[in-house]
Amino acid sequence: MISRNLQSILLDKLKKTPAIAILGPRQVGKTTLAKQLKSDKQENLYLDMENPNDQNKLQDAFSYLTLHKDSRIIIDEIQLMPQLFAILRPLIDANRIAGRFILLGSASPILVKGVSESLAGRIAYTELTPIGITELNTSLGYKNNWFRGGFPEALLATNNEDAIEWLNDFIRSYVERDLATLFGVTLSPVTLRNFWSMLAHSNGNLLNAEVFARSLGVSATTVMKYLDFLEGAYMVRRLQPWFINAKKRLVKSPKTYIRDTGILHRLLNIASFDALFGHPGVGASWEGYVVEQIFQAKPNHLDLFFYRTQAGAECDLLLVQGITPIACIEIKLSNSPVVSRGFVNCIQDLAPKYSFIITPESDTYLVGNEITTISLVNFIETRLALL
Repeated sequence: MISRNLQSILLDKLKKTPAIAILGPRQVGKTTLAKQLKSDKQENLYLDMENPNDQNKLQDAFSYLTLHKDSRIIIDEIQLMPQLFAILRPLIDANRIAGRFILLGSASPILVKGVSESLAGRIAYTELTPIGITELNTSLGYKNNWFRGGFPEALLATNNEDAIEWLNDFIRSYVERDLATLFGVTLSPVTLRNFWSMLAHSNGNLLNAEVFARSLGVSATTVMKYLDFLEGAYMVRRLQPWFINAKKRLVKSPKTYIRDTGILHRLLNIASFDALFGHPGVGASWEGYVVEQIFQAKPNHLDLFFYRTQAGAECDLLLVQGITPIACIEIKLSNSPVVSRGFVNCIQDLAPKYSFIITPESDTYLVGNEITTISLVNFIETRLALL
């Protein structure tokens, strides 16, 4: 078992809030985590909305849930019955007990049709991501996490062959069934798989919906809609550009990343860690891995962007508080990195308080008295929380 960082946060929220929602992709461990959140005062009642028997129990949901008002009720895949959100509001108001409901979902609530009833003030939303670098035990290094990704079944597989088989099945299931179940997707599985593969091959690059549309034989509007679905299913992340200086010619298209690098490497058909280093996408893969790990670990007051100008100033990741750039980050695969001119220009443009070059395993040292070269693990463990 791997201890999840989110567990302590959830236990604290359950003492204060009537309902919590644990969101994240399928197979990431939401159900396992929810069942571990035991209470001395309440028995757990688990309901799975993919189970017809449990669906039947909720045909008269108000009466059934009222009957079990003294239990902690876990409702899995709640997006399949969005009408439950409207029912939960009066149930919570009638019996406002902390930690009464745990709702699990595999889709962003804003994309689920019918979720119009607000639970503001009654529910705390959290996201369970794939296992990250700060959750690894001593037997698992960052290399395994980077190559296999963070889904428990893949990361903890006894060998690469089993991990690859699980990831292949996971991708096939998402393309053929899960996206249709979550969002009513009507695009053919072949086109969806091609779209996902194209996103993988352009991982870390600027999004150009028109190019994707021409290659797939669909409209740019369709491309953006299905990108929304993949993002809403926690499969893809869009990193937005930072622009506040209207006098500069800035790049304003987002960059896209496949969030889990294990899935990325399967879409790119990379069979081993050694093969990864012979692939032209290895640098973008490492960049995406670093971006995702920092997203998972960052304090709430920081937002993440990238910065790029037409004049050549660029940083891979920009940490911002409000409208103030706090840290410029360049991501390098080399443990002996050379500072790029574009990164220096970026620092001159934005004048951040901190500047970092993040590497896999380098020592921590200063470059030119203003840029700190540091490994990803050391950055997250010793610097990120202090920004």
